[in-house]
Amino acid sequence: MDSPSRDEETGEAQNVTNNAQNLPQPRQRPSVPSFLILSFILFMLTSHNGDEFLARHQHQDALQSLQWQYSNYTAWMNGTESNFTVPDRDPSLSPLLDAFGVQGPQLDPFQSSYYLNVTGFVHGSAQFYNISPPALVANDSLVWTSVAEKYTEGINMTTLVENIGDWNWTSTKKVSLSIVEKKPLGADGKVVLSSELALVHGHIELTDVLSSKVLSLELEGVHFLSNGSIAGFAQSSELPIDIRLLAALVPESGRNETVHTIGPELDSRITKLKNIIDAGIVDQESNQDEDAHTACPFTFFAQIHPVPVPEFLMQELEEEIQNPSGITTISPPPLSMTGVLISKECGLLYEITETEGLRTRTFFRKVTTYAGFAAIAYFGILLLFSRQVERSRTPSGISRVSKWTFLAQATMDSVSFAGHITFAILAAGRPSLSLVAPAFLACMLFVQEAQFFALVNQIQGPEDYTPPPPPAAQTPNQIAVEGGTADATPIAPASTPTPASPTNPPQPPQSMSFFRFFIHHVRTDPQARLWVSLFLFLTLIVRVILSPFLSTVFVAATYSSIWLPQIIRSARRGRSSGLSKEYVVGVTVLRLYGALYFLMCPKNVLDVESRSWAPLLALCVILQAGMVVLQDTIGPSFFLPERFKAAKTYNYHPPMPLPDPESPEQSLGDCAICMDAILLDPSLRQRKGKSFDGSNEKFSGVGGSSSGRSGGLLNAMHVGVGGATARKNYSLAPCHHLFHTECLEKWLAIKNICPHCRRPLPPL
Repeated sequence: MDSPSRDEETGEAQNVTNNAQNLPQPRQRPSVPSFLILSFILFMLTSHNGDEFLARHQHQDALQSLQWQYSNYTAWMNGTESNFTVPDRDPSLSPLLDAFGVQGPQLDPFQSSYYLNVTGFVHGSAQFYNISPPALVANDSLVWTSVAEKYTEGINMTTLVENIGDWNWTSTKKVSLSIVEKKPLGADGKVVLSSELALVHGHIELTDVLSSKVLSLELEGVHFLSNGSIAGFAQSSELPIDIRLLAALVPESGRNETVHTIGPELDSRITKLKNIIDAGIVDQESNQDEDAHTACPFTFFAQIHPVPVPEFLMQELEEEIQNPSGITTISPPPLSMTGVLISKECGLLYEITETEGLRTRTFFRKVTTYAGFAAIAYFGILLLFSRQVERSRTPSGISRVSKWTFLAQATMDSVSFAGHITFAILAAGRPSLSLVAPAFLACMLFVQEAQFFALVNQIQGPEDYTPPPPPAAQTPNQIAVEGGTADATPIAPASTPTPASPTNPPQPPQSMSFFRFFIHHVRTDPQARLWVSLFLFLTLIVRVILSPFLSTVFVAATYSSIWLPQIIRSARRGRSSGLSKEYVVGVTVLRLYGALYFLMCPKNVLDVESRSWAPLLALCVILQAGMVVLQDTIGPSFFLPERFKAAKTYNYHPPMPLPDPESPEQSLGDCAICMDAILLDPSLRQRKGKSFDGSNEKFSGVGGSSSGRSGGLLNAMHVGVGGATARKNYSLAPCHHLFHTECLEKWLAIKNICPHCRRPLPPL
């Protein structure tokens, strides 16, 4: 019969249980709200509806401005009332241009000629001159100082200070031009092929060599084919260029033809802009420059250098470039020019020299060639990676490799994929199709490497497992009570039960801010952490692509440590890497090809400047690859002194006490995998010793069966190599679970954790 105290305790326990059941239980948070919240955040961060609305209004304003310009211009051309007129050319401009040699003469068409189309890219050096009146007075050593003084006479210094902005004009040493030419339109809207004038549109980029910042200016001008001269306006995108004033920049001989070209061009631009607005195709960045550092208007004058090629051969070359037919033509001569970029209102002048041009068609062929070689390189890396994965597909092989090596390569390939896609979008046209091939292969490689990294991380995860502390020792009274013994003595005498205090009603949850809720949600929901990590990773990749400085730091950091994590892991664990020589050497060569092309080739497709530290980077990567190969050949810690070498690997075959000679079953115990006894061979038992010491004892354990003493493979191995090797027939794990060596080897080929207690196991 139970005592009253026992009933009271049982009643109290039931009351506590009932109260606990009445309390509100926390609900498991579903993953759908996490996905919806993060999707909303990503949408808000990436949505550009406001920018699109603003850009649409900017297009409409630009359309109204063009229509107003066209109506005034046509009225002026027809001689009717208009508030527009083309000003005369500044008479002090011609002497200044002659001082810099940007007004070329007519050539003998049978001896030399000019390029008839300069559509493409031009890079050169820029020399800065301050031509404001105070600066010219202080510096009278220039031969053209007097000419510049006449040109800048009457400058408003107050306006100069307001417009000059925060751009560092003195450290601007490089200039690049992106030019597109087209033949003018006639009054009927058709292209006039016989015209000796071409319209020029493009961009001029000034580079600050100290900060690597770029000042972009839009260019609108005209190109006179007969003398190879170019004249135009260059201004920030926030300052629209009025092409009606182009006639005020050209000499008197080309003024009339320029005037008649502007009207049809304005009409064509109005029609194009109307179609864009009606179709809903709005370029959000076309009319907005976030990096407008100045409000200075510039005028651009350039003179194309003549080439020693007759004019008819240059015409034949140009026709073949525009409409390829397969005929044999002359090799394209080098394209170069001399230019001057002048801002009269701000007192600035840049002399453009040492230029080198690249025609658009030639650039497209160059891009296609690069894309082909890059695709071959990435295909080779993908093939080597697939062969290596096939080699290291077991957990035993995966435990040897470093997951950080593959994570670094996956990050490199993700940046490469995004970079090639961006390059393809900017290239626009047939070259963009060729760039899709390396982008696709880089994406495939990134996915495969990321999956392999996840697999390696999953298998190597138990390596950092820390066993929980042992439970606290229980007192004899606690053990007796838990065991339910009838003669258990209670610790304290029974007392009158106290009435249970009424439970407080559950408090309503406190409201929290959205930021705190978001942080708590990310910390408690794994899927939320995954989405946030993915977003941050993609943001980092985009920032790396768009920033030249971050791209350089990324390349230097990832390539300089591509094999370093593998070297460290092999040395710490005292095992070889498991990476084949063909994979290490092949990946090193192919990845260095892509990096050194941009870091050492001065004429790469992106025009990236050569880096002086590129050879050191290549040497560092090659030395790391050689170290990995030597670790597999000589030893994982061959380069370390003895005191710094990793501790010896775990011994799975320690000396163990022998079973009792009178025991009916001579075994060390049961295998934790196959559950069969690990038997001993009585004929090889040493009678004097009671344990293995690895020196003179001769016995062999046979797992699961008593095979023949002389015919078995294990006995033959024992006779050949001695008693120390006989211990390899059993294996004792660090968690003190015993296995047949053969059973454990098969298990470790699948997983590297103990099959009994799930703790990590060192390599066998």
